[in-house]
Amino acid sequence: MGKVWWRRRILFIIIAAVTVVLINLLIPVKAVSQQNYLAVPDRFRGKIIRQVQLSSPNKAIALTFDDGPSPDITPQVLSILKDKNIPATFFILGRHLKKFPQLGQQILADGHTLGNHTWHHWHHQMREFIAAREIESTAKLISEITGGVRTNLFRPPYGHRYNGLVDYARKRKDVVVLWSIDSEDWRGQDISVEELVEQVVTQAEPGAIVLMHDSGGDDNKIVQALPQIIEQLSDRGYIFVSVPQLLQLSFNAYTR
Repeated sequence: MGKVWWRRRILFIIIAAVTVVLINLLIPVKAVSQQNYLAVPDRFRGKIIRQVQLSSPNKAIALTFDDGPSPDITPQVLSILKDKNIPATFFILGRHLKKFPQLGQQILADGHTLGNHTWHHWHHQMREFIAAREIESTAKLISEITGGVRTNLFRPPYGHRYNGLVDYARKRKDVVVLWSIDSEDWRGQDISVEELVEQVVTQAEPGAIVLMHDSGGDDNKIVQALPQIIEQLSDRGYIFVSVPQLLQLSFNAYTR
């Protein structure tokens, strides 16, 4: 009787173990979440950059989008980037992310990088506690809606460097990302699609950072221009990378 009982117990243990293995095989493995800190070389932390000097012969360029997410422009930009299999960097406003958190999540899910562009897009002179609130509240919301992802990329509204925001961002060791090419899509009706494309393509250089916007409504022509920009730059041998990837390819970054 004792031997039979032990055999049954051993058989039960074996069956249970096999069952656990089978369940683990059948249940889809949860995707590994992105690292909490987007990797940029330490030497760029707390620095201001406009463009990088590449350490390789690759003609890499970074496309960046400001002021989103917006329900009219952001999904169209994401669709174009997905179709072309191109990563980009989105500097988002906290107040817009609060309204459209699913778009922020989609940006990340599509493999793009999030950067901090303050909460309100204010550019007047600020005391430190206001600058801190503009940056920290947006950083906190980004972390909350993405399940803990943090960014150490910051772009000041209008590129203003002396109103308190950049000083605070540098204190927290963010990389302050400006740009070397302004698409001027913010001009709305005052710029044509052709001019917008030319504005980017003719100024393109390896290591450049391009400023565009995924907001602005019907006046913003970036959705029409973006496929042409990508096509013409690709024909010239450029590859497209996120800002962190661009920094990883560089041996120096500079403002100018």
